Amino acid sequence: MPDGRLVIGTRRYSSWSLRGWLLVRLAGLDVEEVVVPLAGGGGTAAIKAISPNGLVPYLEHRGARMWESIAIAEYCAEFDAALWPADRAARAHARSIAAEMHAGFRALRMAMPMNIGRTFPGRSRTPECLADIARVEAIWAEAIAASGGPFLFGRAFGAADAMYAPVVTRFRTWQPEIGAATRAYCDAVRAHPLVAQWHRDAEAEPAEWLLDKYENPVS
Repeated sequence: MPDGRLVIGTRRYSSWSLRGWLLVRLAGLDVEEVVVPLAGGGGTAAIKAISPNGLVPYLEHRGARMWESIAIAEYCAEFDAALWPADRAARAHARSIAAEMHAGFRALRMAMPMNIGRTFPGRSRTPECLADIARVEAIWAEAIAASGGPFLFGRAFGAADAMYAPVVTRFRTWQPEIGAATRAYCDAVRAHPLVAQWHRDAEAEPAEWLLDKYENPVS
């Protein structure tokens, strides 16, 4: 019997669900996955009935309850400390950039929503979004230069990579102009077995879960 449950939204669209799911799977927590299709246009009633803040991901595990990705990351690291770098300074760096992702990049989120199944090259390149992209590239470049890559803090995919994984999907969908080092990191993340599994599961979702606002964006 599972030790709890992880509630996520539609895999095709739910960037925050991807983060939580990756963290839980990296830590090896034994939980049931509950997928609630997103309704679009605001909160989803079925999620509001489950999650304290009405959002996903939402994790219940051995009596603990978490509804923020940063909290899920720290909880999962209690079961697998390797989710954060072993070095104290690198660990502080990883937590800082993970928190920056959690709290920021609103222009990128709004202009280029996650949609694993489509591509919209050349669209939604607002000045504010491009500024966010430049900051993401700088974050990745600094971390990889220090760690040697291929992931942000070395050879292992960790919590910081999980936090930025949805940005990789956005770059693949919207195809902004990015540097070679950024593309190499995106390729490494996409090739990770857990990320590949998420994509396969997203492709298998029912057609009735598709939302017009994400499939046919106005911008």
